[in-house]
Amino acid sequence: MIEYRNVRVALLGAGSVGSQVARLLLEQGDDLAGRAGAGLELVGIGVRDVDAPRDVELPRELYTTDVESLILGADIVVELIGGIEPARSYVLQALNSGADVITGNKALLASHGPELFDAAEQVGAQVYYEAAVAGAIPIIRPLRDSLAGDRVQRIMGIVNGTTNFILDRMDTDGDTLESALATATELGYAEADPTADIEGYDAAQKAAILAGLAFHTAVPLSAVHREGITQVTHEQVVAARKAGYVVKILAICERLTDEDGVEGVSARVYPALVPLGHPLAAVHGAKNAVFVEAEAAGDLMFYGAGAGGVETASAVLGDLVSAARRHVIGGPGVAESTHANLPVFPIGHVTTRYQITLDVADQPGVLAEVAGVLSSHGVSVQNVEQSVGTEAVEGEPLATATLIIGTHRARESDLAATVATLKNSTVVNSVTSVLRVEGA
Repeated sequence: MIEYRNVRVALLGAGSVGSQVARLLLEQGDDLAGRAGAGLELVGIGVRDVDAPRDVELPRELYTTDVESLILGADIVVELIGGIEPARSYVLQALNSGADVITGNKALLASHGPELFDAAEQVGAQVYYEAAVAGAIPIIRPLRDSLAGDRVQRIMGIVNGTTNFILDRMDTDGDTLESALATATELGYAEADPTADIEGYDAAQKAAILAGLAFHTAVPLSAVHREGITQVTHEQVVAARKAGYVVKILAICERLTDEDGVEGVSARVYPALVPLGHPLAAVHGAKNAVFVEAEAAGDLMFYGAGAGGVETASAVLGDLVSAARRHVIGGPGVAESTHANLPVFPIGHVTTRYQITLDVADQPGVLAEVAGVLSSHGVSVQNVEQSVGTEAVEGEPLATATLIIGTHRARESDLAATVATLKNSTVVNSVTSVLRVEGA
């Protein structure tokens, strides 16, 4: 048997994930070589500062600031820098040189995926990105390969551990969003600037990637509807639990058909009510989970660590072994499947359910008027819960009522118009909460 030469691996970035990839590659090199069919030689680690302090001790001679030379001397380039530039330029350079690329860069893939995949196809290289969505959870390969012969209808994912941790603390410990975020920051789940997490940007990038894979369609990040968790209140979470739900922020990718019979897709991120009996309701702490509904395979659930240096390194090394095997066997890389080219529908085309909480005057005719508003927009009421209280207006007590209205499924545009009309209704003091219901 002819022994294959070592596969040369260049690593870009030595942060929490990159340093763990390097450590495991050096410590488990023989084992990984046995799985890959060739030795995996770490030829260098591209960094901005060779002398920067790092958590993992690695041979200093591996570090270099000459990233371009490192790329040109590699068979496989592992990009773990993050962000758009210089990561995009480095990845394109690697692909144009004929090297395969492994990346965990969700922002880069969501913004420039088609460009990178096209560059790889031109030279017969391949882009691997299992670590870009849900950390250690294997979801990219199942969608791209295992379910390639099936028809995925819907994906609902908890794909951001920081926001799941925050909402879980609000549900199980009674924290406010602010106190839960502070705890998440102390524990290292949240960045000093948590905007990307709590405003849904991180989850939206992952939704774009998942939708592209599931529906064989390029889904631009700009087409992903995004809402964060900053408007979720302690009162909403308590009311959700009482009603048999838990609040989760979901990345939802769905196959749709519009009123003209045109098939398209939707990708969206928002906080939603999930029934306590649904598997996603049991995802606690900073864990991630992706729930896939396929036509033939049925319901599938992928659960595990969505972040963490060593956990995410597991996904990177899995891609590395796959890429090395391809080098040993030979042949061009497998191109990304975007043949379907389905339109991406805006949020208004989605069919969903709402739970609307209203503060209204406690007087005859209010419920009938509210029901009339819903009916005028083609939205039917599934259930109503009412509680009565009082508030002071100019020193005089005024009887008020809280109405919690659950709707049947309706088009998002009709539901949004209903809420807008209710806000302007003379019998409604305020619309205190609007949450979608998913998974019911």
